[in-house]
Amino acid sequence: MGAVEAYPSNSSEERAEKREKKLLMGNEAIAYGALESGVVFATGYPGTPSTEVVETIAKLKPEVFAEWAPNEKVALEEAAGVAYTGLRALVTMKCVGLNVAADPLMSLAYSGVEGGLVVLVADDPGPHTSQTEQDDRYYGKISLLPVLEPADPQEAHDLIKYAYELSERYKVPVIFRTTTRVNHTTADVEVGEFVELDRKPVFKKDIERYVRASMEGNRKRHKWLNETLAKIEEEFNSMSFNWIEGKEGARIGIIVEGAPYNYVREVLPKINADFKVLKLSTPHPLPRKLVTDFLKTVDYAIVIEDGAPFLEEEVKIAAYESALNVPIYGKRTGHLPLEGELTPSLVRNALLRLIGEESETYEKPEEVAYAESLAPKRPPVMCPGCPHRGSYRAVLDALRDLKLGRYKVPIHGDIGCYALSLLPPLEAIWTEYVMGASISLANGQSVVMDKKIIATIGDSTFFHNGIQPLIDAIYKNLNVLVMILDNRTTAMTGHQPHPGTGGSETGRKFNEIDIEALVKALGVKYVKTVDPYDLKATREAIKEAMQIEGPAVIIAKRECVIPVIRRGEIGEKPVVIEDKCTGCKACILLTGCPALVYDPETKKVRIDELLCTGCGVCNQTCPFDAIKFPSELEKGA
Repeated sequence: MGAVEAYPSNSSEERAEKREKKLLMGNEAIAYGALESGVVFATGYPGTPSTEVVETIAKLKPEVFAEWAPNEKVALEEAAGVAYTGLRALVTMKCVGLNVAADPLMSLAYSGVEGGLVVLVADDPGPHTSQTEQDDRYYGKISLLPVLEPADPQEAHDLIKYAYELSERYKVPVIFRTTTRVNHTTADVEVGEFVELDRKPVFKKDIERYVRASMEGNRKRHKWLNETLAKIEEEFNSMSFNWIEGKEGARIGIIVEGAPYNYVREVLPKINADFKVLKLSTPHPLPRKLVTDFLKTVDYAIVIEDGAPFLEEEVKIAAYESALNVPIYGKRTGHLPLEGELTPSLVRNALLRLIGEESETYEKPEEVAYAESLAPKRPPVMCPGCPHRGSYRAVLDALRDLKLGRYKVPIHGDIGCYALSLLPPLEAIWTEYVMGASISLANGQSVVMDKKIIATIGDSTFFHNGIQPLIDAIYKNLNVLVMILDNRTTAMTGHQPHPGTGGSETGRKFNEIDIEALVKALGVKYVKTVDPYDLKATREAIKEAMQIEGPAVIIAKRECVIPVIRRGEIGEKPVVIEDKCTGCKACILLTGCPALVYDPETKKVRIDELLCTGCGVCNQTCPFDAIKFPSELEKGA
């Protein structure tokens, strides 16, 4: 492939004078780029693979307001308020988070912004940590907003700086789409100095622009947005983050976007054919002139992209509109899979098939199959001492005591660590859908099934999107039991603060929202806070709540064990009394705690002291009283 300057927008003199090289994750590189752009406000909702961006900004420059919002909708609206005043703001979220923020995004496109506003959405082809493989490039088409996508950490750093320039030049928010491989890849990145823009926040009254109730104004703003998008497309035709490389005279074309560009560069030297490559960072609006000019120089082309065949569809439309009879291949033609994340092997297979060196039938890459055959099956489990284990054990025991059985009362789960309760031995939750849906699903089923339905939801998820469905349950007097599993943090994404913790990403002092007081203020008549480590008290509270007609709320409150371990606050740990242990494995089968180990030689259970956190749930499940704390044994003596 021909040598190409990676980032032509910055001269070598500028890089040498202003930049230093650091080993950074893609998310960290984005944070540096945002701070070098003069961002004063960064927010979002934590979600892998986007979380580290806000955390890095908070660490690098605490005076920037880099704090988490209750959900993505609130985050985007707060950032829009900042951008309306002429200052620069950043919003981050994972792929499904843009669904929550979609409502304000559509109106924000019409109003536009004054200061630069970048909406970073991290897609998750695979998916590795998400409910779906949602491709958020389509939001660019729906909202008529530009979408940028970097290929690696260095480009992520440089491209987000361009995103702020683009946003302010055309006064529109910019969608910055990343994928897991870019977010979490580590590489050498040249970074510069942080910038503080000499600006004062000013917000001018402009009814036509900012009030969507103005129908005539909406039509004018829609026209303005279409015209703006056309100007952005023209700029994209010659912007430096799009380029052509490859052997002069090559007649096979590759159009590639994002992280797969690295796979193309890796595999091309191993293929006996000459290719010409058009590397794009601007999936929307597609720079049609650049694309069609490229297509005129090749006999056929393949589009390589992570996610849906978004770029492939756009390229085919551009070719059709330009009356180009150039065959275009990609995901739609079966050269690449529609599901899952691309790999170098998949790209290599696609290119070999393109030049007629592979069969028409797609086969799994041999190294992937080999790796899968070697990898041991290791399902994820709740941590030793996870309070959610006690919560779900108590739910199942309460239903047993009430003779309702495991399969008579639906138990709805939500998004969080507690979703792991779906696995053996608990196998508790029946659903895990989207943030806050546990309560909504329970609400609906309580109406048609004529029984009390259980919803379980984490504390951060409750603040994110659980309050509204609880309000509906109270308003309609629906027969639901809502268990709020309050582990005092947003544990699943790395222990970020939320409104119920009073914590701050940058150390600012915020108010702590009392969940019990909030629920009572909403009008729930039965509210009880329990310690999920106390199985009996939790079980009895659940049994009592199940007898209540109408909504009931139990708050299972106990801090996530990981911060406790980090603070070195683990207390005494239980021991197994071998003479009493029968090897029945009840403790293991009822809790699934990884710290409990069955020894086939002694036919006894032992406790792994390196894993045990002393929660005491196991000694409450042993039918033979064979697990005790040392302090209990001393008292007995």
